[in-house]
Amino acid sequence: MSDNQQTTSAPAADGDEEHGLGHVVPVSFMVGILLVLMFLTVLTVAVTYIDLGSLDIVVALGIAFVKATLVALFFMHLYWDKPFNLFILVASLFFVALFLGFCMMDSREYRHTRDVVSPAVKEAMDKAQAEQLEKQKAAVQH
Repeated sequence: MSDNQQTTSAPAADGDEEHGLGHVVPVSFMVGILLVLMFLTVLTVAVTYIDLGSLDIVVALGIAFVKATLVALFFMHLYWDKPFNLFILVASLFFVALFLGFCMMDSREYRHTRDVVSPAVKEAMDKAQAEQLEKQKAAVQH
């Protein structure tokens, strides 16, 4: 074939079209996203030095969520892709969170319970301990 001839390909039988070259994004835009991600990383480290009490984990997860969203939207090109691909990503993350949530709901059942004693059992244990001490005192006195 000569250089002047162009070849065309027919679309696939199932209706899919050839994608061709991926979405082209200016380097300056990607560097800007990179700088935002680096700033958020520094912010994550800086927040560890501030005592926010129970909000520590919420702030850390919030920053991580923003960073993951930026990576998915711009570095994975979901911002310019078909909405169905974004739906699949969000749905899969939702189901992972759902399954982990179900696992965490059951984790309470496997904690150690030796420190949690009903009053009747505690009274019996105290009585047995008192009897044991009396026996030891009697043995020492003889």
